[in-house]
Amino acid sequence: MKSIAVFCGSSIGASDAYREGAIRLGKELAKRHITLVYGGASVGIMATVANTVLQEGGKVIGVIPTLLEEREIAHQQLSELIVVNTMHERKSKMMELADGFIALPGGPGTLEEFFEVFTWNQIGLHQKPCAIFNIEGYFDLLISFFDHMQQEQFLKAQYREALIVDEDAAALLDKCESFVPTAIKTYELSK
Repeated sequence: MKSIAVFCGSSIGASDAYREGAIRLGKELAKRHITLVYGGASVGIMATVANTVLQEGGKVIGVIPTLLEEREIAHQQLSELIVVNTMHERKSKMMELADGFIALPGGPGTLEEFFEVFTWNQIGLHQKPCAIFNIEGYFDLLISFFDHMQQEQFLKAQYREALIVDEDAAALLDKCESFVPTAIKTYELSK
């Protein structure tokens, strides 16, 4: 893996554990020489992981839409900052630049970004690992919901099993690096 896109909050969250987890992930990315691709902000968990990678000598690429450039306060000390026109362009560019995706604690925007790349994986638009860094059990309810989707037959077992989850940054990245894509079944449109 040469690069990982991280989706996470532009807020710092209620627990110091989220910031500490972002620091652990940032250090691990830099140690492995994996480029961080993220939303380009200088606030919240987003800034924490980016600043850690930079402080550890790693490379960080931020992708931010003009709409959020001032609101999220674009990070000006990155290895590279890419400004795009729309949120759709942001996600598309991040998908293009990344060899995998990790969700850290965040709100609806974090989930929306993660669900889109997870869905893209299911339908074969990419074959990259999608992972959840479950700091302090933040995503426990979401993980239970993935299990519920599978039980209710709205999510195939192969896709539930492809979802990478861990509470440890190093173990999470190990799983991402050893990820084997799920075979996508293609259907004939005419017989």
